[in-house]
Amino acid sequence: MNSTKVYISGLGILSALGNDIKATEQALRENRSGISPLQLFPVQQQSPLPTAEVTNLTSTSLPRTHTLALAAAKQAMSCSPAPPDAVILGTTTGGILTTEQQLAAGEKNPDKYKYHGLSTVAQTVAEQYECTGKAFTVSTACSSGAVALTLAMRMLQAGEVTTVLAGGVDSLCYLTYYGFHSLQLVDQEGSKPFDIKRQGMSVGEGSALLLLTTDRPEKPLAELSGAGLSCDAYHAAAPHPEGAGAYLAMHDALQDGQLSTEDIDYINLHGTGTPDNDLAESKAIRRLFPTPPPLSSVKGATGHSLAASGAIEAAIATIAIQSGLLPANTGLQQTDPELHLQPLIQAKEQPVAAVLSNSFGFGGNNASLLLTKADLFPAPAHTASKSDGLTILGKSCITGAGKLAESMASLLQNKKTGGQLSTKEISATLPGKNIRRLKRYSRLALALANDAFTDSGTKQTPENIFMGTGWGALSETYDFLKKLRETNEQFPSPIDFVGSVHNSAAGQIAILFNAQGANITSSGGDYSFEQALNTAESMLSNSSPAAFVLSVDEGHPEFSTLFDPSIEQAAELADGGGCFHLTREQIAGKVQMHSLCYQHKATADNFKKIAGNYDLILAGIPAAYREEGEQQLTDCLQEMENKPPVLRYRELTGEFASASAVAAVMAVHLLEQEQPLYPLENKRILLLGLGNTLCATSFSIL
Repeated sequence: MNSTKVYISGLGILSALGNDIKATEQALRENRSGISPLQLFPVQQQSPLPTAEVTNLTSTSLPRTHTLALAAAKQAMSCSPAPPDAVILGTTTGGILTTEQQLAAGEKNPDKYKYHGLSTVAQTVAEQYECTGKAFTVSTACSSGAVALTLAMRMLQAGEVTTVLAGGVDSLCYLTYYGFHSLQLVDQEGSKPFDIKRQGMSVGEGSALLLLTTDRPEKPLAELSGAGLSCDAYHAAAPHPEGAGAYLAMHDALQDGQLSTEDIDYINLHGTGTPDNDLAESKAIRRLFPTPPPLSSVKGATGHSLAASGAIEAAIATIAIQSGLLPANTGLQQTDPELHLQPLIQAKEQPVAAVLSNSFGFGGNNASLLLTKADLFPAPAHTASKSDGLTILGKSCITGAGKLAESMASLLQNKKTGGQLSTKEISATLPGKNIRRLKRYSRLALALANDAFTDSGTKQTPENIFMGTGWGALSETYDFLKKLRETNEQFPSPIDFVGSVHNSAAGQIAILFNAQGANITSSGGDYSFEQALNTAESMLSNSSPAAFVLSVDEGHPEFSTLFDPSIEQAAELADGGGCFHLTREQIAGKVQMHSLCYQHKATADNFKKIAGNYDLILAGIPAAYREEGEQQLTDCLQEMENKPPVLRYRELTGEFASASAVAAVMAVHLLEQEQPLYPLENKRILLLGLGNTLCATSFSIL
């Protein structure tokens, strides 16, 4: 059993309330709202909607999301002279505001879009603070910041790292501003959560980063003591009407931190101001808490800053613990009697020892964090996750050549599998009711999950889903923005908006399989599959049931060549991905998959760590990093005595971000069904990701 405490040693926050801790606390004391009509960019409506903008932000040459993240990181890192061991950020927007402006100007130069990807935000922060370890991006819609903090906590508790800079960030953009308006979820008067006259949310922006450590600082701000993650597995955008997933997340957070409902002094409600969301959360609260403690939503003050909200509210919870300040439910005039809750109408001062903070998002993604006064409660006992890998129960893949059988047949004959499988072939095994409004990205993911489950031959349905994607739902994003321009910003598609979030596909998988556990989508560019695998290894306990680990990307005729530097204009578009149905349980004769290394920057020590006796190396060298990747491959081979053969698999699969997931399926297929072309004496295969990140995954027979 492990009893490691996770301390908050540094904190940075920017929101519509202010650009640091002091300004935020003062605004909370005054019960002041930061919501006002949009000024950041021009709109063609009669009058701008109320939003929550960050003001007085020092401009940089980087996109706004990156600038917000760096500003919060500077505050959080001011107490630490040493680089963090890892950076884990939640975001949904990445560089899209800049992308929208470039698209409107007709820009066709891919260099202008180099910061579009979600992964570039974490990478920018990691480079700024010389972090050579993991630089991970979590994208689970409005729970992203809280999920990023949860993942950081699990890594710290397992002893993988000592310090992690984690949190969330999002900027306002046309996609989110008009997207939520298209869903009729925006309150024209400004958000007033839990009020009887509430009509919706106010879209906001901001960032909050927390420096977490297992080395007790001289003056810890608080502790991150527990977390609970769940998925409604109910609807792409609407919450479960009884708040089932919200209840489960809060329950698990308390259980994780080994505290009772009586220990909680304050609940920071998710409370967006939408009628259904507030009602569902109130039902969950009343189910869990016989007598709820003081509670409030701060979104009537900060707006709903999407991926940043969970981290901003964790920062506000830390301020509450430090200052003894319970924030008011800003905007609340008369509580809706149907909710049977009474949020704070005015800020209140009292000692605060423990706070429960809720964050819920599209795709049914729920996260609850437990923050406590430093060293007041005993460290909760945890069983550290095993570090020796995951056992494969079933597998699937999709390439331009077809599904598993066709793709493997081509790859094992060194034939190219590039191109794109038809939508009809992708969807052939899927229930019609589940895919009626879905486009390519989600259909690919659903087909992969369904086929991997079928391939396992078991009835052990997955509870947890860990998905990677480099670029997410390109079709929905493109179609939303295109229609927005063509209709003079009047009639964007709400269906495309809901489907545009990176975690939309994982949410659809959860619905299909009723998977109500952790549901985490990672976005790491060419290393998204490896991020999903690392996340699964960190999050799955030894007692966890089966899970899906997969990575998916779609090729898009307009966006792919602009966003992905490895795709040349004249090259044939390729897409697809791979999926594994797997478990922590060790099963003799099955293939085990284990992450050996994931480093934002490669070092000589990394290559020594990777070295071993392998029968084959599957090397993934993205075209944009070919020279750097080839040198890394040479350095890696120099550390190996047996010098195994190398297959540069992207030459066969084509260039797309989730190609490594296809290569991983190939590794498992070879170990399960030996082929004369690749004799396997040691029964070990190494999957290498090379270029601007170094990652290594081993495959072997148990």
